[in-house]
Amino acid sequence: MHDHPNVTAVREALGGAEIVILDEAVHTAALAAAALGVTVGQIANSLVFDADGEPLLVMTSGAHRVDTGKVEALLGVGRLRRATPEFVREHTGQAIGGVAPLGHPKPLRTLVDIDLEQYPVIWAAAGVPQSVFPISFAELVRVTSGTPAEVA
Repeated sequence: MHDHPNVTAVREALGGAEIVILDEAVHTAALAAAALGVTVGQIANSLVFDADGEPLLVMTSGAHRVDTGKVEALLGVGRLRRATPEFVREHTGQAIGGVAPLGHPKPLRTLVDIDLEQYPVIWAAAGVPQSVFPISFAELVRVTSGTPAEVA
């Protein structure tokens, strides 16, 4: 898995940072937290939305769900809905369950859940469902050029 093209793209986008490969795929924040021995809130879910036809990446704490009405109002979009698996793959090059916050064909507009700031270390997917990497809130905002926001 260390040589998977998605993992390589994420590693390169992070400047060579270490990627952790778990024994099994983790498709939920709860499974990722259990595998890492951390709280579910420390898992930064990468959720792709279709915002009036444009991709929007929302990095949210695994402890809660995105309030789409709140995000629509924040961004001034007419319709925000969860993206289809095809839309996600088209814009990220990655499959749902392993979407990383970076390493995409081109940067995505990104919101970063301010709830993640309370944790010294958060964990995000690294391109495939069994790969993750540790990062701080400030660094996540920096590497994604994301906007900190209240999304839940």
